Amino acid sequence: MQRPHLAVLWAQMVKTAGEAGGKLALGAPRRCGNAYKGPNLSAGIGHRLLLGAAGAILSLLACLPAHAHPHLLISFETTVLHEKGAFVGLQHAWTFDEMNSIAEIEGLDKNNDGVYTRAELQELADLYAQRLKGASYFTDLKLGGKSLQFAAAKDQWVEYKNNVITLHFVVPFAAPVLMEAKGLTFSVSDPTYYIAFTLAEKADAVRLGDGTPANCQARVGEAASAAPQPPSGLQESFAAFSAFGISGPKTVSVECS
Repeated sequence: MQRPHLAVLWAQMVKTAGEAGGKLALGAPRRCGNAYKGPNLSAGIGHRLLLGAAGAILSLLACLPAHAHPHLLISFETTVLHEKGAFVGLQHAWTFDEMNSIAEIEGLDKNNDGVYTRAELQELADLYAQRLKGASYFTDLKLGGKSLQFAAAKDQWVEYKNNVITLHFVVPFAAPVLMEAKGLTFSVSDPTYYIAFTLAEKADAVRLGDGTPANCQARVGEAASAAPQPPSGLQESFAAFSAFGISGPKTVSVECS
């Protein structure tokens, strides 16, 4: 049975909620009893193997209001890929927080040499690439305010360095976006605020890929003020974000003059 990794499990939940009408089970906080209350951040693969993915998802949905604060922190970098006069995809690098990184790689050092090689972590990378598609890779891509779709992720791999894992993958656009097109934007966020995505603290955390003409640029700004506010059951998320020193999702605009 495939193990329900942390971010993968949440991606499944987002997909399930969307298929059920786009609404998560929100409302007043409720007591969950013995239901599964969310990914156990200290539990490794051995414990997660005991969880039935479907049952865990339903229980998580029922218990969501009491846990509307980030449980997984991901710092990301993104390269906007260019090819033959058009933008064709995004190359993401997601670095997980240390606690969740350790839980995610548990049991994957197959030769027990204390080193997690790219080959040993490929299973994890492939699992993410497969399952995160249902959540559109937590990436909101738009052109002129209209949502665009992604093709399946590719070139995925995971590295383990300095006690954290980084998931590298490419999400191609379903159709290329010509350079002349206006209003190309994207943002990376979890609409349920269970995963806190933050832009990496470096000057080139968002950059344009090789071959992009010099008259193009990527600008990082705050999320649009017209963005919908979270349901009342998630309002405490913003306080939790502030407590972690995390700002809200930022929108990146790509323009060519």
